[in-house]
Amino acid sequence: MFHYTVTTQKSLDDAIRAVSAALKERSFGVLWELDMASKLHEKGVDYEGAFRVLEVCNPKVAKQVLEHNPLIGYFLPCKVVVYEDKDGTNKIGLANPTALIGLAGDNEVLGIAKEIEDTLIAAVDAAK
Repeated sequence: MFHYTVTTQKSLDDAIRAVSAALKERSFGVLWELDMASKLHEKGVDYEGAFRVLEVCNPKVAKQVLEHNPLIGYFLPCKVVVYEDKDGTNKIGLANPTALIGLAGDNEVLGIAKEIEDTLIAAVDAAK
């Protein structure tokens, strides 16, 4: 599977605060937050959905993998999304780092990707 997603009863803003705090507890920070609807409206495209993308990173791990294999930078930073699904429920999810980094064919980094994935999943689970 390429992603991990949970349903939350929290509002989007509360879910973002919760996942940001859970990430911080695990040495990950939010580098940037994209409000997709606002960005699309800014570009003249109507989109009424609520979809936020958080770009997250653990700087020490990022440095480690980039020094080992700069191509891993294609998959950095990791993304956590918070959105309202078509059925009206709010979701928190991520693309699995093992699926993405697996595309690079670097088994040494794949072990690190698994540790990152486990950490991000734990943060998402704590935030829901």
